Order: sequence, then C-alpha cells, then structure tokens
Amino acid sequence: MAIVEHSEFAPLENVVQPSWWSGTAPTDPSTFTIDCSKFAIEASDVRRDSPLGRRMREVYDRVGLVHLINTGLTDLVDMRSVAKLIIDSEMPYDGGANPRDNIAPNVYEIGAPLAAWLHYHHEMAYVGRSTRVISFLAKDVLPQPGPGDHGVSRGATFVSDSIGATEKLLSTAFGQKLKELGVCYHRNLTDRDEFADKTEFGVYNHWQKSFDTDDPNLAASRARDQRLAVEWGPDRLLKTRFYCSAFEYFDHLDRNVLYSSLADHGMWFDTWPLVQHLPYQERPLHMTFGDDSEISPEEIQEWVDLYDEFGMPINWRTGDVGVICNYRWAHGRPGIHLNDGEVRKLGVVLGDQYDRVGVRTDKW
Repeated sequence: MAIVEHSEFAPLENVVQPSWWSGTAPTDPSTFTIDCSKFAIEASDVRRDSPLGRRMREVYDRVGLVHLINTGLTDLVDMRSVAKLIIDSEMPYDGGANPRDNIAPNVYEIGAPLAAWLHYHHEMAYVGRSTRVISFLAKDVLPQPGPGDHGVSRGATFVSDSIGATEKLLSTAFGQKLKELGVCYHRNLTDRDEFADKTEFGVYNHWQKSFDTDDPNLAASRARDQRLAVEWGPDRLLKTRFYCSAFEYFDHLDRNVLYSSLADHGMWFDTWPLVQHLPYQERPLHMTFGDDSEISPEEIQEWVDLYDEFGMPINWRTGDVGVICNYRWAHGRPGIHLNDGEVRKLGVVLGDQYDRVGVRTDKW
C-alpha cells in the first residue's frame, strides 16, 4: 500500500492507494484455470452434466474460483450460459443494491468509472441480502502484459483470498476489535429530481435508481426490508445505515469468514470523477465500527494491506469467464486508462441472493 500525498485526487486529505498484491499469488493459478480448448463448447447446448460442467463445479467447490480461458466465445449471452454451469439462479434487483445497467440480457455492466480504482470488496456486503457468487465475462479486453508489467495487464481484475485474510486478521488486535464491534455502513442516496439538468457533482447513486421507485415511502420500505435504518435529510436525501458483523458464516466450509472491507468507506471515491474532490465527511459513503466509532488511519492501513497481501491478478482475454465465490474471495481492480482505440468491457452476472446470517459463535 502507498500513501499518495496531497494531490489532484485528494485536495483535502491523503489518499490510501492499494497495491493489490505482493507479487506472489496466494493460490497457484493452475488450481482454478480451465483451458477450454480441451472441451467442445457449443454455446447453444451448454449442459451441467458435460465434461466442462463437471470440471467447473469440481474446481469451484474446491477453490471457490474458476477462470475459463480459450473458450472461443465472443458473445456475452453465450459466456453467461457457460457461467451458469455454476450459477444455479440469478439475483434480481429488488431494492437496496447499487444497480447496474444491462448490456445484454441478464448481463450487467461493471457499474463504476474505469478511471476509479475499486478497493477489494465482497459484493453487496452493505445490505441484509447479499449474493453468493459473481461472474465476470470478458467481452473487450486490453493487451496482455508486456515486459515491465510484472505479469499484470492494465485491464486485470484482482481477487483476494478471504480465508487466508480471515486467519491472519483474527490473530491481530484489530481483527479482534472487528470481531467484537462489527461495522456500520453509512450511505447517502441523493434525489434524482434535485439534479435535473445539473452536472451530478458528488453523486454516487440516486435513491430512485437504487430502490427502483419514484415513491419515497416505497423506497424507505424497501430499505427497511434490507434491514437498513432510514432517515430523510435535506433535499430528500435518503440516509441509510446497516449494522452487521464484519464476518459471515459460510456453510460450505462451516466457518466464519471475513466479509467486509473498506470499499464502503469514503475512500472508495478517492479516484472517482465528480466525487473525489469532496472532503470525506461530505462523500456519499462512510464506514465505522458497529458502535459508530471511527476507524483510525492505522486501522485503515492495516485492513487495506491485509487484502493486498492475499491478492492476485486475473488477466482477461476475449471470451474468458471468471466465476468467484463471494464468501471465499474479495475482488477489485486499479483504475484503468484507455489509449486511443482501446475498449475494456466486462459483463457481470450475479448469483442467487441470500439473507445474511452474520456469524455463528461456535464457528471461529
């Protein structure tokens, strides 16, 4: 992790920049990479009982991560069909999440500016109903790494081993504090009508889009259905709070695993266009311990370093499909800046939604 001093990204405060990995992968990529040139993929007839389907589920059950290469696929719908060899059912947006726009049937966009770095995170950790699995579909990719790139392409997605991170975190005083206090996710959702015909400075998400309604009463009801505390502020600003454990019980491994990160802190916007200029107290997201006490700069550094220590890159080629267990792996990426003529587009498929249970006291 690096500290970026007073810069264009941080007009008022220092910025904590992730390093994403140590240079050594926590897991041998050969344990989760499947070369599909060895299988016959017929996109119109992808079956769970096929050799590829059986191989994918075996790897996913064992590692929680699958990276398909050499698929020969170019269409997002076809890639989604392959991802569904693992993903049994897909999550509908029923309020509370930060929704993404469709770029193909049942395939969503990334939902964040390319230029912004995305801190390691577990998908939808900030609400009461999360998702078990997320898949990325590589439609348009950037060149593979060259000399001096240390094996990492500019368009790579990074994943971090939450099992290893859990074990190390619990051996520290900070980890025990997280275990005891839990966390609180603070979100301020703006009113779309307040920004009609205006540049959306300081906007992350309007509550109308997040809760798929123009009715403030229905929006508040849907927020409470996600176990969020609700308060209305000036200009119909919807303030939500979600208190929960920093960990989540994972039945597949019969243990509690780390399920939170600083992606939902104000630092999420350190490189986010139209928001990065705001001081932290005015940004749309904030994060505290579960007793509402602040997370110290030293604890922030320790938390970011922890995920970086257990991180590694996934370099995409066109047609690649990645399937990631949302319990066992966090995901994120550095900011991406395109050269002339370059395109980087990944599709997203979200697996089934589940009600978070928090931790089991006998499963540490």
